[in-house]
Amino acid sequence: MDLTFTPAEEDFRKEVRAFLEAKLPERLAEKGRLGRHLSKQDHEEWHAILNERGWLAGNWPREYGGQGWSAVERHIFEEEMTRACAPRIVPFGVAMLGPVLQTFGSEEQKAYYLPRILNGTDWWCQGYSEPGAGSDLASVKTSAVRDGDHYVVNGQKTWTTLGQYANMIFCLVRTNTEGKPQEGISFLLIDMTTPGITVRPIVLIDGQPEVNEVFFDNVRVPAANLVGEENKGWTYAKYLLTHERTNIAGVGFAQAGLEHLKSIARLEQDNGRPLIENPHFAARIAQVQIDLMAMATTNLRVLSQAASGQAPGAESSMLKIKGTQIRQEINALTRVAVGPYAMPFVSEALEDGWNGDPIGPDYAMPATATYFNNRKLSIYGGSNEIQRTIISKAILGL
Repeated sequence: MDLTFTPAEEDFRKEVRAFLEAKLPERLAEKGRLGRHLSKQDHEEWHAILNERGWLAGNWPREYGGQGWSAVERHIFEEEMTRACAPRIVPFGVAMLGPVLQTFGSEEQKAYYLPRILNGTDWWCQGYSEPGAGSDLASVKTSAVRDGDHYVVNGQKTWTTLGQYANMIFCLVRTNTEGKPQEGISFLLIDMTTPGITVRPIVLIDGQPEVNEVFFDNVRVPAANLVGEENKGWTYAKYLLTHERTNIAGVGFAQAGLEHLKSIARLEQDNGRPLIENPHFAARIAQVQIDLMAMATTNLRVLSQAASGQAPGAESSMLKIKGTQIRQEINALTRVAVGPYAMPFVSEALEDGWNGDPIGPDYAMPATATYFNNRKLSIYGGSNEIQRTIISKAILGL
């Protein structure tokens, strides 16, 4: 499925592959292959290994500690990471906040926060969604009232991914209630250890407390933690979301998932023959592969725009929609492929130290958990319905 790359790009691929073979702990790779849950310590260990090599934020400019990778190099790196079953780089600091600070942050904020993202001092989470403001972020109600050299923050955020691990959160807060809703939002950096913050986990259908509710009760935040200008946060939020939606396309994850699906279909039998030889099933796999190849090409174009300093526009919404559809189809086909092994689901079987009876072959274990968990892909980062509205306005002028 690889696209055509130059000799220099293929040399870079070999370099990445050799690094992963030498430095990726087998324990972490095995967790990836078996779909087991990763702990905070697992993520931190892998981030530290990548940072030592200078590859945690390879696409950042060199002046901020990155490698200045091209869009193609970033694509190759992510492709090799998923091929090796390496843990995903947690995106909130590296892929979301980092580009915002580099573009809109003060020199003091860049100097202080960017190194802490790389060295693991800060674990960031995202405070965007609220109970009444999911895809419609302009409706955020969490308030920040200026009081001298502080803001006093009150309100609630929800669906805060990995917030139970974070010590920092970047938030959209309302600093003005007059005029258009978008014109009264600011972008604030908040220390999660500040008095008045409560984190409450939400257990998802796969049995994991991956997301959280975060409550703010008279939380005092230094005014120096405001990114950019007051009431201009909507601009910064949109910039971040275009990067997030491009990332949600998950080309590397889809490629790895498709190869895993094919390997299962070669092992599982259908009327005495490998399932992959079933014409109907093979046709569905072929359609996914065609869609994935087209999306990978488009993804490279959008990443190239981002690398040249442009924030991706409606193209990122197109990638978000297509990427989530492809990954969900791969998840659904994987459950079909493992057959009856997809029926029992014991979330504890994906944790360290599980000593229960095997639930089918190893390759079947994560099929149902992954299917359940990835139903969220078409909702978070702005639901696919919202993305279609963005496309219709930005491209079709409707």
